Amino acid sequence: MPPRPMCRRPWAWHCGRGRAHRYFGTHNHLLGLAEGLYLEAISIDPAARVPAYPRWFGLDDFVGAPRLTTWICRTEDLSTLVRDLPEAGEIVALERGDLKWRMAVPPDGHLPFDGCFPALIQWDSPTPPGETLPSSGCTLETLTVAHPEADRLHQRLAPYLMDARVQFQPGSAHLEARLTGPAGPVTLR
Repeated sequence: MPPRPMCRRPWAWHCGRGRAHRYFGTHNHLLGLAEGLYLEAISIDPAARVPAYPRWFGLDDFVGAPRLTTWICRTEDLSTLVRDLPEAGEIVALERGDLKWRMAVPPDGHLPFDGCFPALIQWDSPTPPGETLPSSGCTLETLTVAHPEADRLHQRLAPYLMDARVQFQPGSAHLEARLTGPAGPVTLR
């Protein structure tokens, strides 16, 4: 399951045109990375209706500067993964245009481990967005997941996470993505 990290706003000017997520009242911009990965800048859509349930990724409570806040892991069997990792949340079926997917979303919208637990996704469309986005020329080198309970989080995910780029380290809860691209290396935090 390769990580699907989200990006902070400075990358948005490189990103593809944004699209709305009606169910959660959000909108996004995507930046295509190597190997079918992508960064997603996502925020509450001020033009959308306010849903009667919490938005994904804890966006209802998001404050402060744009930053890397969430990573997403793709799976081919979301039902089994949610059974094994119930803290990931409840499965929500979503669609936009010809894209169809399911995600595990915690009932309160907040991912466990202070947001350092990955969101889980299963694409039900034959071609997910990461495979159709124009290349930015950027490659994800590492995704560091820092948390005071990093060892426990790593042990929880290790049986399911097969990507050596994802590293866990003790520290204050945050994510850090190291990328290389046409302008050289960059770190998003």
